[in-house]
Amino acid sequence: MTCPDKPGQLINWFICSLCLPRVRKLWSSRRPRTRRNLLLGTACAIYLGFLVSQVGRASLQHGQAAEKGPHRSRHATEAPFPEIPLDGTLAPPESQGNGTTLQPNVVYITLRSKRSKPANIRGTVKPKRRKKHAVASAAPGLEALVGPSLQPQEADTGALRDAQGGNLAKIGEPPWRLVRGPGVRAGGPDFLQPKARESNIRIYSESAPSWLSKDDIRRMRLLADSTVAGLRPVSSKSGARLLVLEGGAPGAVTRCGPSPCGLLKQPLDMSEVFAFHLDRILGLNRTLPSVSRKAEFIQDGRPCPVILWDASLSPASNDTHSSVKLTWGTYQQLLKQKCWQNGRVPKPESGCTEIHHHEWSKMALFDFLLQIYNRLDTNCCGFRPRKEDACVQNGLRPKCDDQGSAALAHIIQRKHDPRHLVFIDNKGFFDRSEDNLNFKLLEGIKEFPASAVSVLKSQHLRQKLLQSLFLDKVYWESQGGRQGIEKLIDVIEQRAKILITYINAHGAKVLPMNE
Repeated sequence: MTCPDKPGQLINWFICSLCLPRVRKLWSSRRPRTRRNLLLGTACAIYLGFLVSQVGRASLQHGQAAEKGPHRSRHATEAPFPEIPLDGTLAPPESQGNGTTLQPNVVYITLRSKRSKPANIRGTVKPKRRKKHAVASAAPGLEALVGPSLQPQEADTGALRDAQGGNLAKIGEPPWRLVRGPGVRAGGPDFLQPKARESNIRIYSESAPSWLSKDDIRRMRLLADSTVAGLRPVSSKSGARLLVLEGGAPGAVTRCGPSPCGLLKQPLDMSEVFAFHLDRILGLNRTLPSVSRKAEFIQDGRPCPVILWDASLSPASNDTHSSVKLTWGTYQQLLKQKCWQNGRVPKPESGCTEIHHHEWSKMALFDFLLQIYNRLDTNCCGFRPRKEDACVQNGLRPKCDDQGSAALAHIIQRKHDPRHLVFIDNKGFFDRSEDNLNFKLLEGIKEFPASAVSVLKSQHLRQKLLQSLFLDKVYWESQGGRQGIEKLIDVIEQRAKILITYINAHGAKVLPMNE
């Protein structure tokens, strides 16, 4: 028997050594129980019970101390268990009908999830946040957008009333009417004030697509976001209006000159925006910047195309809207002469104009993809027109018997650059079936631009069109989002395949045209 080393254990051992023999002697002896022996036995029994309770409590504390030993760290106890969710999805104990709680034979553990903090690691490259470009109050470099001042025209009520009709009534469009509403300038005509600082031209990456220049983006933002400072009619049968945009020199007169302008066309001409992006993707660069814009000062407020007004364009005649008067027969003769090709100066008797030969190839390819007929086929001789088409409305369809004398329209140059054409009035038609395509637009064309043909042959035309058209928020939403844009691209892709087949079947050449 070993002797205890702790004082408490020594006292207990001493008392037990005295009590146990007494108890055994009391129970084994035959002498009568005296009062002293009875008290002593009772005290020993009480002390034995106290010792038993102390032993049980000490064993429980020892077990808890074993769980919290040095081999289990604090982080180990906080680590989540793989089978226990952190969001408290464990069910509580079920409740009995009489109000008591049924205690299950499991232990429910609640773990508190740690707060996630952003990582701050030095020496790493943080990803750049994509920010939407906010529109500026005055776009830089606006002096390059405008040319010589035009003659001012007063936008009085009589002129607006006379110009509201035009071709709108013929195609079922309601006449435009100015209305008052919130966010318009007080005094004078009611014009639109920008309601939001966010630009309608959205660019979420470091730079715009490569086929759009910095000037293109700046002009697109100008047309889409600038405040309209004036509105005046244009002497045109199309019913278009000229928007005078703020952004020029302070105190400038409200006219196209010191302030830039945009040509506001009808909602049915929305394909002008698609034509602009297609022109840039094909590398032609012959159209004017065009965007979609909601005109709240128009009665219905539908999105309309707005095209940059370029004062550097050469004056056009009133009947054909062309700076160069040509007929179909003369045009075919020019194609045979190949004017200015390879730097050769044409002879005086050739009848060549200042327009380079490659410009006709670019125009024919562009017009075929969009089925634009109002330049090369004004009488609608190469397809079956609808009743709504301008050639039928103007009674030009019967003139197809004398195609050689049919006049070309919208043949426009710039004053400082007569060698190249500018494609205006680019209203395309996506609903024309494949068996009704206008192949007359390709007649006489023996060469096609290599840059455009390579894009049509590649598998990236759809991707580029989606990426480019997404920049114009109003146009994207007006066409039904991506689903509607995809349908338009389907039409262009199918026509591109037909055009490639036509080039191969007719043995046309594909040449670089970078003049």
